[in-house]
Amino acid sequence: MIGQFMTIDNIPVEIQDEKNILELVRKAGIELPTFCFYSELSVYGACRMCMVETKRGDIESACSTPPRAGMEIFTNTPRLRKYRKNILELLLANHCRDCTTCQQSGACKLQELAKRFGINDVRFPNTAPDVELDESSVAIVRNKSKCILCGDCVRVCEEVQNVGAIDFVGRGSKMTVTTAFDEPIGHSNCVSCGQCAAVCPTGAIVVRSNTEKLWQDLNNPKKRVVVQIAPAVRVGLGTQLGEEDGRNAMGKMAAALRRMGFDKIFDTSVGADLTVIEETNEFVSKLQNNEALPLFTSCCPAWVNYAEKTYPELMKNVSSCKSPMGMFAAVLKEHYREDDRELVSVAIMPCSAKKFEAAREEFKNDGVPDVDYVVTTQEFVNMVNESGIAFSELEPEALDRPFQSCSGAGVIFGVTGGVTEAVIRKVLSEQPVPALRSFAFEGVRGMEGVKETTINALDREIKIAIVSGLKNADNIIKKVRAGEAHYDFVEVMACPGGCINGAGQPFAKAEEKVKRGAQLYKVDKMKSISRSDDNPLMDSLYSGILKDKTHELLHVHYKGKE
Repeated sequence: MIGQFMTIDNIPVEIQDEKNILELVRKAGIELPTFCFYSELSVYGACRMCMVETKRGDIESACSTPPRAGMEIFTNTPRLRKYRKNILELLLANHCRDCTTCQQSGACKLQELAKRFGINDVRFPNTAPDVELDESSVAIVRNKSKCILCGDCVRVCEEVQNVGAIDFVGRGSKMTVTTAFDEPIGHSNCVSCGQCAAVCPTGAIVVRSNTEKLWQDLNNPKKRVVVQIAPAVRVGLGTQLGEEDGRNAMGKMAAALRRMGFDKIFDTSVGADLTVIEETNEFVSKLQNNEALPLFTSCCPAWVNYAEKTYPELMKNVSSCKSPMGMFAAVLKEHYREDDRELVSVAIMPCSAKKFEAAREEFKNDGVPDVDYVVTTQEFVNMVNESGIAFSELEPEALDRPFQSCSGAGVIFGVTGGVTEAVIRKVLSEQPVPALRSFAFEGVRGMEGVKETTINALDREIKIAIVSGLKNADNIIKKVRAGEAHYDFVEVMACPGGCINGAGQPFAKAEEKVKRGAQLYKVDKMKSISRSDDNPLMDSLYSGILKDKTHELLHVHYKGKE
């Protein structure tokens, strides 16, 4: 369509590869309002907020109408403004309006558009149902009274994650979004990935908060509160705290956490280094014995949950390694075992499924969890704001000893392909690091949902698949089972793009995900240690805390394997 034009608000705009009028309008610098449009999901066209008016006076949906050469449209006529205000009023008439106590307040799309279009009063009586919160899940909370039936959660659960835990039920005014048989979400086949909460525009589904009791522990002198920070978190919070988008904020996070009262601050990348070593050893062993291949990674708890529920027979192929959070938490509990204060272990994670992981019986000793609190990136932002800390004005501070050393391989765990690249660095230990980084661009790095690469090592050709998004994982599994593909190693992340796009992170558009991933690779490049097994801390751990407890502390037997 090069050389062809549409006229938008009397301005000619060239049509290139835009799939719909909405994309072309946004290219022209006009932000049409939407509730139900996400470029990564199918077009639903339910909210009708993106309607445009043609020169002939017709009204068309911008998200579902392809651009046509010579077409003339208007985006902000009196008719359209009246139309959009009516839609917003009708939505608000059936919506809980307790905005000041809503977890999504300030980030709610309905709230934003009501302000944008000057909705100061609603002419219709409020018919929002008085419903009980669905708090059955340890990861998310549902509130039906805030649902506007945009369908974003339904589509992401089905199209991206292949879970289908929620869907539309009923017709007309009785339509709702719910689980099969209206079961509590915690009793459904939900895998706690939280992507439904990430795309929900109104707070009908939010990630569960765990900070209220944590504040009490932080002010208890009898307790030592230690915290580990996942790699993806440091590049996911900048815009909400006055920092440049995607910027590495680890040093300022350490400064803020000390002001809140945390006693020790560590990097989960230490746990990632342990995971690389253990998972690579497990992979090499299975490869040499041709046993239970391909080996699937186990870092992502939503993926493990999905495998247990959907392909339980596949659990023998899932690595026995704990996640980096799980490994490091077990090491921390062991390190502070004889401490004179009760240890409270906190993990700041980009992921809602980590809350589910921490609550699993497999990660408890005598009923005591290795991780006492999982706090998401968003929750950390709220804690900073609640504390009154001027985050952007903080001077960066160092992390604490004795676990202050980590490798670049551990840091890149936060982006899709990072686990694979870290494992390759260890398997190809004879290769210089610059050569390995160059190799990583050939099929390992990038935001694609499915990537494939092949390496020659251990006297054979090793085939690797890297997937993010559970539907992509499901497709890979079906190909392997049908004999259409063979892999030796498969990395799986539930969230598209990896942990940088976890449900606990501030929502990111496609270009923001790329920035976050690029920043993690930049941190890796600045590290003097590139391989996990070159980290001197690993030697002291394996000769100390882990000497006789390596398998006990670093590996897990999932019940799904039975």
